[in-house]
Amino acid sequence: MDKKYRKIVLEDGTVFTGVAFGAETEKKVEIVFNTSMVGYQEILSDPSYTGQAVVMTYPMIGNYGMCEEDYETERPSISGMIVREYCDEPSNFRCSKTLNEVMREYDIAGVAGIDTRKLARHIRDYGSCRACIADAERDTELILRELRDWYLEQDFVSKVSTKTPYAFEEEPLGNGPLAADGQPYHVAALDCGIKKNILRDMRRKGLQVTVLPWNTPAEQILELDPDGIFISNGPGDPTDVPETIAAVRQLIGKRPIFGICLGHQILSLAYGAKTYKLKFGHRGGNHPVKDLQTGKLEITSQNHSYAVDADSIKETPLEVTHINLLDNTVEGVRAERDHAFSVQYHPESAPGPQDSGYLFDAFIRDMHKYEEEKTNA
Repeated sequence: MDKKYRKIVLEDGTVFTGVAFGAETEKKVEIVFNTSMVGYQEILSDPSYTGQAVVMTYPMIGNYGMCEEDYETERPSISGMIVREYCDEPSNFRCSKTLNEVMREYDIAGVAGIDTRKLARHIRDYGSCRACIADAERDTELILRELRDWYLEQDFVSKVSTKTPYAFEEEPLGNGPLAADGQPYHVAALDCGIKKNILRDMRRKGLQVTVLPWNTPAEQILELDPDGIFISNGPGDPTDVPETIAAVRQLIGKRPIFGICLGHQILSLAYGAKTYKLKFGHRGGNHPVKDLQTGKLEITSQNHSYAVDADSIKETPLEVTHINLLDNTVEGVRAERDHAFSVQYHPESAPGPQDSGYLFDAFIRDMHKYEEEKTNA
């Protein structure tokens, strides 16, 4: 690649300068960091990163290219990726394109050659913040004035969600428990920015999945007569999707419900709990989480800026089931009476730890119990 220089200007005036790759578009972003050692393709294509630029703390990125089978969404919506060393000559028999080619295709700005460890430490101390990825020659003071007047958009979920319902069938249907009618259990999945590997994992467990737009009303969901309802991950502040919260509130107790990440926050808000923004969020593949029901420790994959307020849960029917051992934030909740539960982390992580895959089995058990209760009522 011909070297072109680009700088990252943080809202506090800190500047990092490096070599440009990917799209050459200037980007105003929220800047965050991820500590995963692998998985840059999944990070790049995770809709939860919409509007953000991610600092990768692992030093070399791009060395295994981009593989058609590993995307988490059809059209990546992340704004930028910042790396220490970018490799434009990947070695991987599955690779179909370079990271640079994909970033150019989807208008994702990149900066390489900076001290990502220093930048990540700065974000950790200062907090996730507004930033601008711009040409190195641009006037820094002008950029800072523009940043002061710029705010992150609030309608990311509507942009990344499917516009029409569809049945997910890209993964072969695995063998799993059947419903009383002899058919596979049917899940209605609310798409707030759903990762494909969630859908793949549910199909591997033998679940039929219908994916629905984020703002589908409760009545329309129940018209499908699903055995269970899933609320997906997604970008932004959970309070920015009141339509989804209202629909979930109406669905509580009418079907088993399982939520992941943003879905965890939405379910908690539907029960009356509150959420708040973390200083720099949780993003990485090595977060320790304790299951309070079993005492077991899980190493988890995480990507979120917001958390559920523990004190607010005390006034709801929810109980805390999991906590993060790094900062004691809430990582899981459950309402046993309603067969509703959620986790803040990602049990479908790929690549990443597989400790939490049992949660999909727990969802199936809830659907089976609910079916038995209906039959015996």
